[in-house]
Amino acid sequence: MDFGLSPEVEMAKDTAEKIHKKLEGKRKEIFEKIKRNEFVQEIWDELSQAGFTGAIVPPEYGGTGMGMLASAVAIETLAKYGIGNALFVLTLCAESCVTRNGNEKIKKKFLPLMAEGKIKCALGVTEPEAGTNTFRIKTLAEKKGDRYIINGEKTYITGADVADYILLVTRTIPYGELSKKGLPKMFGLSLFLVDLKSKGIKLYKLNTRGIEGMNQFTVVFEDVEVPEENLVGEENQGVFVMFNGLNPERILAGAGALGLTEFCLQRAVEYAKQRCVFGERPIGAYQAIQHPLADVKIRQEAVRLIVYKAAWAYDKNLPPQEVMFLSNSSKYLAAELLLMAVDRAIQTYGGAGFVEDNFLIILWDSARLLKTAPLSNEMILNLTAEHILGLPRSY
Repeated sequence: MDFGLSPEVEMAKDTAEKIHKKLEGKRKEIFEKIKRNEFVQEIWDELSQAGFTGAIVPPEYGGTGMGMLASAVAIETLAKYGIGNALFVLTLCAESCVTRNGNEKIKKKFLPLMAEGKIKCALGVTEPEAGTNTFRIKTLAEKKGDRYIINGEKTYITGADVADYILLVTRTIPYGELSKKGLPKMFGLSLFLVDLKSKGIKLYKLNTRGIEGMNQFTVVFEDVEVPEENLVGEENQGVFVMFNGLNPERILAGAGALGLTEFCLQRAVEYAKQRCVFGERPIGAYQAIQHPLADVKIRQEAVRLIVYKAAWAYDKNLPPQEVMFLSNSSKYLAAELLLMAVDRAIQTYGGAGFVEDNFLIILWDSARLLKTAPLSNEMILNLTAEHILGLPRSY
């Protein structure tokens, strides 16, 4: 078993390092934008110019075909410098769904533009009354000739003000009609790529925190017309599109958490080497400071292995349930690790950990959010117990 990275992945890592060097002079400006929840276009531009927006798009559709592992390593590399872009992750999710489930027409329409970085995508799943239980969503898409008319409401939609399209999960058969027709609850979901500038779409900004440089919104759809060709996958079969296509969000969330863990460790270690409280001996000489940081480092190496394995499994197109288990496990462990890393870095800094200029307290929001989204850690345990261990459904 070879744990070494391929030349292509190493190249992606080196490219990410070069992006960091280009942005290094703008670090203060970028961090200020993140604190103000402003989208950092410079990061997006660098990612697209380097070919990362086309990393999982096949070359025949304008992509680089670098793969998910290369993307994960790049995201991890940038995150260790505090650089991230949530909309990049969401756009790769949309690319994944189109690449693995779309017909030839939708692939040719969207993938080249996504690969070039000319289309940013948000993801629309959660509703006010349907969060983890996606089957109960109410947003409805009704077929009218060669178009669908969409009505409904989504909430906690990240970057809806910046994205060009939203990958929207809808009902094409209302949930209440399924039992009447003798159909399973997973039937009747359909996904669409919806232009966010379409007539009938309204955005309402939410006062939320936790996602670097991004705002979240409630998005209302009132008689929004969407061309039939923007249907991703087959009508009523959207659950399979999601299971097959949305794993990148969890893999890349795990990769970003790995990098941010390194960011916290580097800052904490540097501070511990310099900070003296009792005489001239630095606090890093004390086991009370050393051991918690060493513990994080050991756990980080273990989490890296499963994140990389999940990305590898995605690239190898292994069975969706296997990829989903690895992706969920990556997100679960990385979320726990990052929260631990931020907490221990703040503890190392003491009062200085709460100074925003040190960025650790700002990271706390993002770290805590990752335990809840895109799928809560509790729900990951439920799914693992039921679908991997074969235990009775508990929810």
